[in-house]
Amino acid sequence: MSGHAPITDDSAASSGSAFARALETLSPGYFALVMGTGIVSIGLNEVGADLPSTVLLVIAAVSYVVLWVLYIWRAVSHRPAVLRDLRGPEMAFAYFTVVAGTDVLAVRLIDAGFIGIASALVLFAAALWLVFGYVLPWQVFLTRDGKPILARVNGTWFIWAVASQSLAIGLTRIQPHLPAGQAWLGIAAVLSWSVGVALYAGVAMLVLLRIVHFPMTPEEFEPPYWVAMGAMAIAVVAGSDIVAMASTPMVDATRALISGTIAVFWSFCLWLIPMLVGAGVWRHVVHRVPWTYVPTFWSIVFPIGMFAVASINLGKVDKLPLVEGIGTVVLVIAVIVWAIVFVAMLRRVGEVLWSPVGGAFRRSGPAGSG
Repeated sequence: MSGHAPITDDSAASSGSAFARALETLSPGYFALVMGTGIVSIGLNEVGADLPSTVLLVIAAVSYVVLWVLYIWRAVSHRPAVLRDLRGPEMAFAYFTVVAGTDVLAVRLIDAGFIGIASALVLFAAALWLVFGYVLPWQVFLTRDGKPILARVNGTWFIWAVASQSLAIGLTRIQPHLPAGQAWLGIAAVLSWSVGVALYAGVAMLVLLRIVHFPMTPEEFEPPYWVAMGAMAIAVVAGSDIVAMASTPMVDATRALISGTIAVFWSFCLWLIPMLVGAGVWRHVVHRVPWTYVPTFWSIVFPIGMFAVASINLGKVDKLPLVEGIGTVVLVIAVIVWAIVFVAMLRRVGEVLWSPVGGAFRRSGPAGSG
């Protein structure tokens, strides 16, 4: 007889239950993994680091496919959980990471020469943006479960604005490859950029009101609040791309206005960073909230990478070597943060796949984790 204990039905069932539980609680915002990985890949490509940029592109593309499989699987197997997330103010807006992740991946694929696939992804993201942009807010604002919605506003709401700006970037990047639709692409790009700016202002006001009227605990100050900076940084990149678009009536009518906002938006991003770092110290050092991996950590990776790309682009376009230098330094930080979060994620995934108790997709706080 072998000295090893056989794998029993109970242990197999236990592992299966762990995965089923992980799938049921999968975070609606896990496409932030694609966003964070994609934007760091774009940044590395901007500075000529071709090999690491390509590696991250492959990781982003594989993650995109795997996440779609998991999301569809969850929608079929755990429909009540999906509907609960779609209707919950704490989690619904995290689904906009699907739109932003699709656009970020598309932009990197354009840089890699995969124009056909990238164009299809941008158009797919546009369709998702239209559907989510009307359905999700409708579901959230009509929620009547006895709890005030304002008390449940959180950083994931900024992803609504990020999705709009990511679409603007995607549309500007495919315009040269779709000459027949240049005028319409110009209108759509300016529209999505403008909507993104307006959404940012509205969400920022709601977040401020939430902090004033409903004091925030250290546990509630979750990583998605970094998206407040990332949403403004992506507006810088989107605005720069619109200014550089081929001439169309809509682009020409707004070029000067958009150009005038770029440096202002970048400056606001820079101002926000010490505040966000300080809030992290308050959360983890002063109040000792554990540094346990949650998928919302990808909501830190993306803003840092996005600020790096925005700074590099702004520095090159406006001939500001200091700004470009800041972007390069921040890009190094983004790569380090990405690597730390990626390793932590792999460790958690391993717990789900090989440990009966699993928990890699365990939720954390209002935004969920997964």
